Amino acid sequence: MQKAVKRIYMSIVFLFLYAPIIVLIVFSFNKSKSRGQWGGFTFDWYFDLFKDRQIREALYFTLLIAVISTLVSTIVGTIAALGISNMSKIGRTVVLNINNLPVLNPDIVTGVALMTLFISTRIELGFVTMLIAHIVFSIPYVILAVLPKIRQMNKHTAEAALDLGATPAYAMRKVIIPEIMPGIISGALIAFTLSIDDFVISFFTAGTSVTNLSILVYSMARRGVKPTINALSTLMFTTVLILMLIINKKTDKGEDIII
Repeated sequence: MQKAVKRIYMSIVFLFLYAPIIVLIVFSFNKSKSRGQWGGFTFDWYFDLFKDRQIREALYFTLLIAVISTLVSTIVGTIAALGISNMSKIGRTVVLNINNLPVLNPDIVTGVALMTLFISTRIELGFVTMLIAHIVFSIPYVILAVLPKIRQMNKHTAEAALDLGATPAYAMRKVIIPEIMPGIISGALIAFTLSIDDFVISFFTAGTSVTNLSILVYSMARRGVKPTINALSTLMFTTVLILMLIINKKTDKGEDIII
């Protein structure tokens, strides 16, 4: 009886949380512009979405920043994780505590701090500053995704490769990287998802010369919600959902991911 009550309670909670998203998705296919009246099923808002030059530019910058920041943060985060794993216990604890600060900080604190840094160093806010900001907040997540795979790896394997004549670079490329590749892929997926989904940090570091989809949705919503926003939000939600399902599938297979 108690289990049934708990299930009903959890179902109500999830319904309350996801009902707005369900309504948004349904009305993205509504032929009528009115959100209080169903006018029939249509894909017109999705076609209108990609005819809008402003939306196309925002999508371009969103994907470009997400791809570049993912590549850079994955490389830097993997190298940092390898370095952290070889540190002493005290040094590793200190560095990991510092690494966890951006993860635990509210986005608005990180965004304002980065904006203040850029302004104080007289760096003009724009594409470069937004890219740097995305790299900065993605690296800690990559480190946290790669470190468990490094801990699981048999450290004697790399030593054996060196004893057999492999150079450190060859051992890194052929032994260590393949062993920790699941963690690297998981970190890259997390970084890409965070970059696409971010609004607060992007808002404070973008300036006026560049706009991503999150900022565009915010600015459009202030002028009145159009049906194209429903279509755009549906596409963004679907993209993030697919990426999260991939991450969770890897977790189910035993690949450790720390978020």
